[in-house]
Amino acid sequence: MKVKIEVMLRDAILDPQGNTIKKSLNNLGFKNVKNVRQGKLIEIDLNSISSSKEKKNIEKMCEDVLTNSLTEKYKIKFLK
Repeated sequence: MKVKIEVMLRDAILDPQGNTIKKSLNNLGFKNVKNVRQGKLIEIDLNSISSSKEKKNIEKMCEDVLTNSLTEKYKIKFLK
């Protein structure tokens, strides 16, 4: 089983990397770009996920290790 975790800065947190990307795109002629937010994608391959307890463990990984809950939000996608 594969798990994808999308991590983004919370909306209230400034994103300097996203701003830099936006400015670069605008300077290259992509004037239609209004805003850019940069995040990260984490993929984890697991032996299996068969119970809600194991799904809770993925959430615990996110909260304890993979994200900073003060500044980041995350979405978990379970893939086959």
